[in-house]
Amino acid sequence: MATEEQARRLVDVLATELTSRSGSVLRHDRYYRGKHPLKFASEEFRKYCADRYEGFSDNWVQPVADSPVERLTVTGVQAPGQTKADADLWSVWQRNGLDADSQLGFLGAGNAARSFVLVWGDPDDEETPCVTFEDASSAVVQYEPGSRRRRRAALKLWQDGFKEFATLYLPSEVWKFERPLSAGDKKSPQMAEADEVMDSWTPREMDNEPNPQPNPMGVVPMVELPNRPLLASEPVSDVSGVIAMQDAINLLWAMLFTNADYASLTQRIITGAEIPKVPILDANGQKVGEKPIDLKKFVTDRILWLENPDAKADSWPAAQLTAYTDIIEVAVGHIAAQTRTPQHYLIGKMANLSGDALIAAETGLVKRVEEKQLWFGQALREVFQLICLARGEDAKGKALGGGSVLWKDPQSRNLAQLTDSLLKLKQIGFPFEWLALRFGLTPTEVATLMEMRAREAEQDPVAAMLGAGGQPPEPAPGPPAPVDGGVP
Repeated sequence: MATEEQARRLVDVLATELTSRSGSVLRHDRYYRGKHPLKFASEEFRKYCADRYEGFSDNWVQPVADSPVERLTVTGVQAPGQTKADADLWSVWQRNGLDADSQLGFLGAGNAARSFVLVWGDPDDEETPCVTFEDASSAVVQYEPGSRRRRRAALKLWQDGFKEFATLYLPSEVWKFERPLSAGDKKSPQMAEADEVMDSWTPREMDNEPNPQPNPMGVVPMVELPNRPLLASEPVSDVSGVIAMQDAINLLWAMLFTNADYASLTQRIITGAEIPKVPILDANGQKVGEKPIDLKKFVTDRILWLENPDAKADSWPAAQLTAYTDIIEVAVGHIAAQTRTPQHYLIGKMANLSGDALIAAETGLVKRVEEKQLWFGQALREVFQLICLARGEDAKGKALGGGSVLWKDPQSRNLAQLTDSLLKLKQIGFPFEWLALRFGLTPTEVATLMEMRAREAEQDPVAAMLGAGGQPPEPAPGPPAPVDGGVP
């Protein structure tokens, strides 16, 4: 069991790690929301156009991040040796609203390179532990040296505007701390040192709750969902490689808008003539001077009078802006290739493509989703183990270590082709329940479907006897016919 001083020092270490990560997490979140700081090719361009295009963004980060998440749907968890998904654990999943919140967690992991899941018992409902997805800006997990799975500690950090709160999760106990938020004013070194002492973490007192309180699960109850993990470095965000190209695309749009303002119409010029002037008259109507005429009046009246016989009019054609749009389209194509996002998700152009061509175009995205299912599934399996531990089902949780998380098929399939393939699989002996799962139904929906089939069989035994195809079942094969004098 850790002492209060050890727990406080561990909170400081983990909070520092969390602070070092928060910069990239917040940056990726801003880009996902379309809040891009515009880039400019020169200081002169920035000087004249920064305010004009402030707030503009052509956001390609969002579809890149969203495309795999829309195909990541958990449908259940299955223990080894079982043929059906676990109904009790799926009930906990749904009671916590994780059908929807899991999508937020997967999106957060894709943007920030990781997200987290926290599991803790609910004193009011022992059968339904509290399960929440946590953002990478507010949670961090520390692992045992040399391990990427054995969790040593976890920290959850948040603010309420006046104080900063921290909850430290250890295998044997849970510590809760708080400290006032620093004002951030400039102070002398002595006052800053005094503030640091005063602002250190102190135990957070809770009504009718010890601090620290024991951890009945015996393990750190927070699991990390890494996105594209690497052996020797941190996980990789899905959008980190898109940001540079996103900045280039916004720059090209700014240049296109500038040219559209100044050069998208035919330009005309007059040479060999003085600027037209109008007389200045006194109170008696006598000419006392001249002043240049407002050239804007010619634009309004569309009349220009030139007395100089040597004056000549010339023009140059409007600028062609397709050069910019062609480059932008190439840049978007680069984003599609680098992130394995189908081009028809980004370009918005659909030719007469066959179903097979569309499936081939989405192969990269499907493989990207399957990769996420592998890593997220491993983490979610540990989450379901924690749920079992929180419910006091230690043996079941241990068994789930060899189980599997069930996912919806990430591939888009033509309904006619899918049903035709399932019918052929049925003809060679695949069971109906397996085919229903392959069709895309969740385990819960399949269980309901099987009950409906059983009720139909009870109400219409003749149809049940004939079989699903409406034909009498084939008779069992008998002994072979005798040949050569009755010897088979």
